[in-house]
Amino acid sequence: MKSFSTSIQIACPPAAVWSVLMDTSSYPEWAAGTHRLEGQIEDGAVLQLFTDSKPQQPMQLQVSNLTSPQTFTLSGGLPLNLFRGDRTFTLTPQADGTTEFSMCEVFSGWLEPIMGRMIPDLTPSFEAYAAGLKQKCEG
Repeated sequence: MKSFSTSIQIACPPAAVWSVLMDTSSYPEWAAGTHRLEGQIEDGAVLQLFTDSKPQQPMQLQVSNLTSPQTFTLSGGLPLNLFRGDRTFTLTPQADGTTEFSMCEVFSGWLEPIMGRMIPDLTPSFEAYAAGLKQKCEG
């Protein structure tokens, strides 16, 4: 299975970082590559993600495993789980009052061996996302 991940220290408590992550209307301000994100991040909800590269063609992402203010997962892909991406966001409080933000996406499904080879290295976009979140949170 192909996967990508990143992490960054944010000089804010988890509740402040969580607040930014839950505000879907602000994503275009800081989330690299996001044109628009519609919907509310709630367990079981389906979000519409419009990317800068395809602003007219939304991706549907389902929210799962939400535990406030710690973690949630956004999942999307092909029907019947032929190919699927599960992106998990995690906030870990640090002893000094800061937060470690981590994000990991794992690709799976019957077509993953083929489709996974077509996915470029997402590490730079993951790092840009984390840096944007840090900047938004720290102001």
